[in-house]
Amino acid sequence: MSGHGHGHGHGHGCCEHEHEPAERGLEYGLYRRIDLEKLQCLNESREGDGKLVFKPWDQRRDREKCVESDADEELLFNIPFTGSVKLKGIIISGENDESHPAEMRLYKNIPHMSFDDTSREPEQAFRLNKDPSAELEYPTKITRFSNVQHLSVHIPRNFGGDSTCIYYIGLRGEYTEAHRHEVTICNYEAAANPADHKVENITPQTQFIS
Repeated sequence: MSGHGHGHGHGHGCCEHEHEPAERGLEYGLYRRIDLEKLQCLNESREGDGKLVFKPWDQRRDREKCVESDADEELLFNIPFTGSVKLKGIIISGENDESHPAEMRLYKNIPHMSFDDTSREPEQAFRLNKDPSAELEYPTKITRFSNVQHLSVHIPRNFGGDSTCIYYIGLRGEYTEAHRHEVTICNYEAAANPADHKVENITPQTQFIS
């Protein structure tokens, strides 16, 4: 009963800044599962900058690289994964001024979204707080984001600036490797042995469309 609280357990809520980064860094590793070659950021002021905000946890406060919006304050990220993701939370960080995103809308499994597509209802939307130190996590409704191959993040507005600036987007969740033979066009082929045929030779056997 001489407890001085010096144990090495994980229950030290008071010491999160000391013990948290290593564990959270692992949880925020989904950036490694993004197909960066195919990632799109619409309305970025400089082509390719949208890819730079998906980076390791220990670089989340790095201010050297950011993506800035061009024509107005909107940004739209189309993020393809290399497998299936169960998305649990998002961190989004910008400057501590009016250029910081003020709202975030999430869509799933709609590749190549355009700004016209953002008129549809999102899977989830968040009002954002300014978070220059990249500490605030926005938890997703996991039941809606349990089988995500493609995530779209729409930033419709900021806190009143002419353009929006983002330094870091962190994605927390679980990842499942994609099995190439499951990328078949027809559902009834899903259980087939990939060794039995080549995908390009598949011919539909069913005549009905449901």
